[in-house]
Amino acid sequence: MAPPSILLVFLFLLTFIGTSCGAGIAVYWGQNGNEGTLTSTCATGKYAYVNIAFLNKFGNGQTPEINLAGHCNPSNNGCAGLATDIRNCQKQGIKVLLSIGGGVGSYSLTSSQNAKQVADYLWNNFLGGQSSSRPLGDAVLDGIDFDIEQGSTQYWDDLAKFLSGYSKPGKKVYLSAAPQCPFPDKYLGTALNTGLFDYVWIQFYNNPPCQYVSGNIENLKSSWNRWTSTIPASMFFLGLPASTQAAGSGFIPADVLTSQVLPVVKTSSKYGGVMLWSKYWDDQSGYSESIKKSV
Repeated sequence: MAPPSILLVFLFLLTFIGTSCGAGIAVYWGQNGNEGTLTSTCATGKYAYVNIAFLNKFGNGQTPEINLAGHCNPSNNGCAGLATDIRNCQKQGIKVLLSIGGGVGSYSLTSSQNAKQVADYLWNNFLGGQSSSRPLGDAVLDGIDFDIEQGSTQYWDDLAKFLSGYSKPGKKVYLSAAPQCPFPDKYLGTALNTGLFDYVWIQFYNNPPCQYVSGNIENLKSSWNRWTSTIPASMFFLGLPASTQAAGSGFIPADVLTSQVLPVVKTSSKYGGVMLWSKYWDDQSGYSESIKKSV
């Protein structure tokens, strides 16, 4: 039997670990010029993770391009000033990732070698490498988010392996993914099985078979349980539209989320929080403000 003082210290450490690794809200930023700056997004105190969206042209021999809608023009190096914003967010402990892919764009991987080329490009232009043409300036992002919704279904596992290979002590390259909730994901299934992903924010919207339907959480619940018990990832997030306008279907009213859905998904030891599409729609609805105390 340990002395009471040791038990107290142990209980304190458990409490500290539990709170310091608490669940949070992830959000996508970059696809609407009216959603405020990256600095103001992080200054709200609502978000633990911000995905800059999107690098939507890459692979298959194409010159990669980032598209940040009305925020800045990358073609004349107009997005390099975001480096200051990125550092502002990181100083607050917020992880900032570059999201690659998206629903609209031109991207695919044609071979393992092509995946290596894309990984090298991402490392040198957005992570810890060196390049004379870094689209977001000299800030070093925390990692890469895979929002793959079109193009090739192969070699995303290779991309994950090559990117993960750049991690080193003291500076990990975090990997996240945004698969659709039908299991397994058509594009990212093989990549997710590598066990290399830190955060998986599953899109429970625009997917009627596995999302919330008015008054019925059973399909969402069974899908969530399958994902969290099958895929070897560190943390899973419930991916949701931040307003009824943000997606074609799958919106969960805040009161339903906090009273019915979150208590169910939180039973998973790998529950990490909620992901919202997107910062713009969250501004319109105030959704994150309504749920943050329950996340």
